[in-house]
Amino acid sequence: MTLIIVIAIVAVLVIWFISVQRRLVSKDELCRNSMSQIGVQQNSRWDAVSALVELTRSYNEHEYNTLRDVIAQRREIVGNSSAEEASAQEDLLGSAISRINLVAEQYPQLKANETYAKTMDGINQYENNVRVSRMVFNDSVTAYNRMVRQFPDSIVAGMLGFAVKDYLKEPAGKTEMPSVKI
Repeated sequence: MTLIIVIAIVAVLVIWFISVQRRLVSKDELCRNSMSQIGVQQNSRWDAVSALVELTRSYNEHEYNTLRDVIAQRREIVGNSSAEEASAQEDLLGSAISRINLVAEQYPQLKANETYAKTMDGINQYENNVRVSRMVFNDSVTAYNRMVRQFPDSIVAGMLGFAVKDYLKEPAGKTEMPSVKI
């Protein structure tokens, strides 16, 4: 009888351990997927910014070269990228958009260009998509971190090497979308 009880307790513990491991993996994958979605949205935004850079080329060669150099610094954001890497790409993109806005202010005929207006609308949409993707990522990280840190799941997480993930943070002074004037 004692042997049956011991076997039952061990079986329950093994089932619980496997269950916790599966939930940790599931939540970790949600975090990776969320980060990957940020990368997808950033890629779309970079494509739109690249189109604007080509459009500004005809208006100001110096600004074109500067923007091309900024775009050359772009790095791909994938599922296992860190929050810091995603934020660095956001900063680069914000810099490129700010420079394009400066060129547009200097050249009113650029602002009047229909392609410019449509592309800026696209950038605004991608900006909103990135914002939503960032919120989904942070929500996924919250659920994951809660599981990694709460007892008794934290025991399994520690044994299997699951560590707390970093959140995406808003850069100081960047609480809203960059001003995009058309």
